[in-house]
Amino acid sequence: MVDDVQSDLIFDLGLHRGEDTEFYLAKGFRVVAVDANQSLCDEVGKRLGAYVDSGALTIVNCAVAPESGDVTFYQDDFSAWSTVDAQWAKRNVRKGSHQQTYTVKACTTAELFERYGVPYYLKIDIEGMDVVALSGLESAPGRPRYVSLESDKVSFRALRNEFDTFVELGYDAFKLVSQRNVPKQQLPQPAREGSYVAHTFELGSSGAFGEEAPGEWISADEAIDRYRRVFLKYMLNGDDPLVRSRLVRNAAKVLGFRYDWFDTHARLAG
Repeated sequence: MVDDVQSDLIFDLGLHRGEDTEFYLAKGFRVVAVDANQSLCDEVGKRLGAYVDSGALTIVNCAVAPESGDVTFYQDDFSAWSTVDAQWAKRNVRKGSHQQTYTVKACTTAELFERYGVPYYLKIDIEGMDVVALSGLESAPGRPRYVSLESDKVSFRALRNEFDTFVELGYDAFKLVSQRNVPKQQLPQPAREGSYVAHTFELGSSGAFGEEAPGEWISADEAIDRYRRVFLKYMLNGDDPLVRSRLVRNAAKVLGFRYDWFDTHARLAG
């Protein structure tokens, strides 16, 4: 399946405002960028129109789901929280957000690969649907060398499921990348992925990928063990903290239990 990979191709599932896509393009990769939000697709398509015209960038307006068809899209006032996951949408409402709902077209990861090719790197950040997109690789025509997704920060069982899925798909090396620290990332020179670019990452972007992602490659068991401390921080200072006392939560921050969120980067065996 590795032989099917197009070494100059990246898939950006969760285009949003194009922060990641623009970085991948600058490094010399072709990009297939996918988002359910039509207005964001139009906005990025206009801003990066030269790449679209050259064929380097393909923007696909669809929601990644377990199967193709029509799905409900919860477009959030805070655009990064928009989702097709009803439970994720309810969480957003609990946090005081507001939404509008639309019917949008859905597609699967396998369908996207069949149409546009198997990418070298697959970035997944599609609020609540990351594992759905990852699971879609099982029936895809090939598997990317590298994959990243935003790991679950509510359920440790769900986190274990993420790693079980990765391992079943053949991924055997992992990095845990703090998203709070993405703006501090420094790209290596010479580059280890694509061309070198002097780039400053915005908070909310996914950051460096592949061999340029910070940290050491570790096993699935080691990664899960490291996530135990991360989950303790989530429980103390995350989206829905178990401890409601502001005094206790502030004390936890002083002791180093400051809330963060992580992407898991995975590398295919071999």
